[in-house]
Amino acid sequence: MKLAEALILRADQQKRIEQLKQRLLRNAKVQEGDEPAENPQALLAELERVSEELEQFIQRINRTNSATELEPELTLTDALATRDVLRLKHGIYRNLAQAATVTQDRYSRSEVKFKSTVRISDIQKQADQLAKEYRELDAKIQQANWQTELLE
Repeated sequence: MKLAEALILRADQQKRIEQLKQRLLRNAKVQEGDEPAENPQALLAELERVSEELEQFIQRINRTNSATELEPELTLTDALATRDVLRLKHGIYRNLAQAATVTQDRYSRSEVKFKSTVRISDIQKQADQLAKEYRELDAKIQQANWQTELLE
């Protein structure tokens, strides 16, 4: 099985667990004399089974990511960390550029006037550069995911 397939299955299992949680909560109590729509014990058993499978997939994915080099001296685990930080920084720079953009109508001279404290063009260029780095790294990661066999 390829790593990408395992990632898809992991996401499916995570969704399945969330669905089981919602079903359990809906059937946690009923009016006295009524029966729950679904057997909570059966749902709990299924939750345990799916949780164990998810744990095994996560462990295998983590082992594979740690053992796979995307390029010399850069494992998939390291690349994922870098990608996460790029996404975080890109969001901050993008939000800063939006917040610093002064678009205000003044109706009289007595109203407060605002000005930007940063150079918006520089901030936007940095945001664009971070977005480009993110896209390029993400493409490499996705390619590796489809080429890498999942470890046991």
